[in-house]
Amino acid sequence: MDNEVILKLDHITKRYPGVVALDNFSLDLKAGEVHALVGENGAGKSTLIKCLSGAITPEGGTITVDGREYTEITPKISRDHGIEVVYQELNLIDTLTVAENVCFGRKYGKMVNFKVLDKVCGEIFGEMGVELNPRKYVFQLSTAQQQLVEIAKALSKDARILVLDEPTAPLTNNEVDILFELIRRLKKKNVTMIYISHRLDEIFQIADRVTVMRDGTFVKTMETGETNRQELINLMVGRELKETWPARKNITSEPLLEVCHVSGMGDTDISLHVNRGEIVGLAGLVGAGRTELARMLVGADPMKSGEIRVNGRRVMNRSPKQAIKNGIGLIPEDRKRQGALQNFGVDWNVTLAHLPDISKYIFVRKKAVKAETEKYIGLLKIKTPFVDQLVRNLSGGNQQKVVLAKTLATNSQVIVFDEPTRGIDVGAKNEIYNLMTQLADEGRAILMISSDMEELLGMSDRIYTLSEGRLTGELAREDFTQARVLELMSQNQEGNP
Repeated sequence: MDNEVILKLDHITKRYPGVVALDNFSLDLKAGEVHALVGENGAGKSTLIKCLSGAITPEGGTITVDGREYTEITPKISRDHGIEVVYQELNLIDTLTVAENVCFGRKYGKMVNFKVLDKVCGEIFGEMGVELNPRKYVFQLSTAQQQLVEIAKALSKDARILVLDEPTAPLTNNEVDILFELIRRLKKKNVTMIYISHRLDEIFQIADRVTVMRDGTFVKTMETGETNRQELINLMVGRELKETWPARKNITSEPLLEVCHVSGMGDTDISLHVNRGEIVGLAGLVGAGRTELARMLVGADPMKSGEIRVNGRRVMNRSPKQAIKNGIGLIPEDRKRQGALQNFGVDWNVTLAHLPDISKYIFVRKKAVKAETEKYIGLLKIKTPFVDQLVRNLSGGNQQKVVLAKTLATNSQVIVFDEPTRGIDVGAKNEIYNLMTQLADEGRAILMISSDMEELLGMSDRIYTLSEGRLTGELAREDFTQARVLELMSQNQEGNP
């Protein structure tokens, strides 16, 4: 690896109303290295990469790229230096094709030639080891597939400094392996990468150095081989933190949620149940039909056949609103598009799903809204300077907590968590796990969809597996092994791996 410093940040400072997002932060990147950046949600990671991309302007400090010093960087300057960012929140145009998104902003002749776009896109996917139809529209893709399109889009612009913000959050193990192989190939081409992830095991697999941030400040930079997982966690949170899986106390044999022969949205004849006080995991590869099932359960998409029972009573959920009335709440995978209203305050987001309960006639009681919001800010440790702070101004992890608060506020008896800790730091993960356990101990039923194998095995009391829209297995806790779960997830419709 070349020791040449290709990018240097000196004493970068950025303030928002009520919070210092970056406080005299300094960092240097060497050519061809993978430099991991870790920290709790709200530590300032997203603000830092926005300064690099020109999306926001720092109030102090300098950025030096290729020997040129700037007090601020515009998007054009950033792109001219080959800086490309793959953000944690997807930034694609749904109504355009995959090829049009990948090649967006680049010219391939005087007029748009779709054959050329398809060829360019196909070559990039070939290098990535990904099979994806360039003519598909983005809205037809899963979240994981959209993430791969984002990475391909950055690579199409000949990135020299590539920032990857939680790139593996929606990916399966196989897709993570593909991404890591791609990162290694880019590294050999002397591409410099900033790698942001809350999955600390990945840091030790792929990064050369790691920098820890806390509350917008620099804590420490280390060679990856000279530190360990526990040290990183302690540096991130500023205290010793033990990672444990909380045990359930009140699991019953009483089914609270029963899904009976449900079909639709690519799923066929799905039957499962979740008992009161139980956390049940739902595992499957991308395209297995997990999120499709969750959306049918809450009435976001229609069922073709089958029935749903809550506490023994058959319910008909033709909309999420009706599902909430029937006691089923969903925390969706995509918080930006489906979970939160980005241009509204935390207070309105938290109380939106049950405003009639805290209103008098047609009038919203603002004191009740504020009290309810403050309750969940405290419960979930949401980092926000004000109760009415716009959600888009929060870090990704705190946005996730707002979505969680909105669902909890409805007091649903059955809660479907779709990727509950995606983009959440290790400290906040423990908080979410403890909260899920508390909800189960209170007698609620939790169905947890997760691509994180460690999370599935650690948090679930039972696991169902899906493959190609069909149920392929059910495992009791004593039968949990990673190999067995992967085997069932990979089965085809004939039952063969």
